[in-house]
Amino acid sequence: MSESAVDAKELRERVAALLAAHDPATTDRLEFLRARFDAGLAWVHYPEGLGGLNAPRELQSVVDAELAAAGAPDNNPRRIGIGLGMAAPTVLSYGSDELKRRFLRPLWTGEEVWCQLFSEPGAGSDLAALGTRAVRDGDEWVVNGQKVWTSSAHTARWAILVTRTDPDVPKHAGMTYFVCDMTHPGVEVRPLRQITGEAEFNEVFLTDVRIPDAHRLGAVGEGWRVAQTTLMNERVAIGGNAMPREGGMLGKVAATWRERPELRTAELHDRLLTLWVETEAFRLAGTRLRQQLAVGSPGPEGSGMKLAFARLSQALSGLEVELLGDEGLRYDDWTMRRPELVDFTGREAGYRYLRAKGNSIEGGTSEILRNIIAERVLGLPSEPRADKDVAWKDLPR
Repeated sequence: MSESAVDAKELRERVAALLAAHDPATTDRLEFLRARFDAGLAWVHYPEGLGGLNAPRELQSVVDAELAAAGAPDNNPRRIGIGLGMAAPTVLSYGSDELKRRFLRPLWTGEEVWCQLFSEPGAGSDLAALGTRAVRDGDEWVVNGQKVWTSSAHTARWAILVTRTDPDVPKHAGMTYFVCDMTHPGVEVRPLRQITGEAEFNEVFLTDVRIPDAHRLGAVGEGWRVAQTTLMNERVAIGGNAMPREGGMLGKVAATWRERPELRTAELHDRLLTLWVETEAFRLAGTRLRQQLAVGSPGPEGSGMKLAFARLSQALSGLEVELLGDEGLRYDDWTMRRPELVDFTGREAGYRYLRAKGNSIEGGTSEILRNIIAERVLGLPSEPRADKDVAWKDLPR
């Protein structure tokens, strides 16, 4: 990327020009979002022509504040979090110019939802063991296999997909990364009902799905390297979101504590204060992480944030259920539905408690994240890996 001379003053002027040309009160929501992207105000640190201005990443807050004050619509980031947090940075880093132009605009505006086809029944924590096969046929690849725990697959238009293209080399070396069309007739999406009663996750079956080689991200055999870009961004997206003091799940517990003094005990008071302090430390660490991202790419620090997020969510939701006593055992609705997003604060305590159990699995299990932190942050010795130099086809299954 070239150096940018764009500063906060110029960004405010650009926002003012956008608002003058597209009054949020009278402009169609999608039309406004498209105009914002074209003006380079979607993600200002992206290149010009791709929703950005090559500006410092930290200046995005200037744009967001000006537009929020004017009542401008946002792109409902929670609904398209996989696209924004995982697909977009991967396409930007490894996609051709044609793919960047094709995918980034409708991804950011929310016209096209994305999902992530990574985990498999036999390749979860050990993602490199995946077996979904892609075989080249001229200018296309024919894909067959199964993916699982796929959020938003039932609403997605596109997917980021990791496949096995060479079974004769060690598992990390024989993978290739693609963009997959979820409307292909060979793509079958089946719901996975969770303990909450919902089916926000899915399993996806791929049968003779043809993917153009032009939809490949990175070189053939470099899928593991490309996937690391996705995974590092995923963990930041899950654990590094900006949140106000006493926001999120902590806010729900604190509100109940203040409004229901008859539920209080000394032991619960001590636990709440401990979690309040830990959550505030987590929030401030997230602020620091986002400042680091402004001058670089996500690293293993995101794994620490995601690990802390999972632990705090489970501890807070457990405390809330205990605080409510018998009320905490109630559950509002076991109806099987397929939501577009996870709403931790919009439902009752029982839902939060059950749904938080998935936080230590999704986006990298807590066990794997501890390994990453130990090896890449603390510099501890790696675990022995007997399969490191063994061809994938020779691995026991």
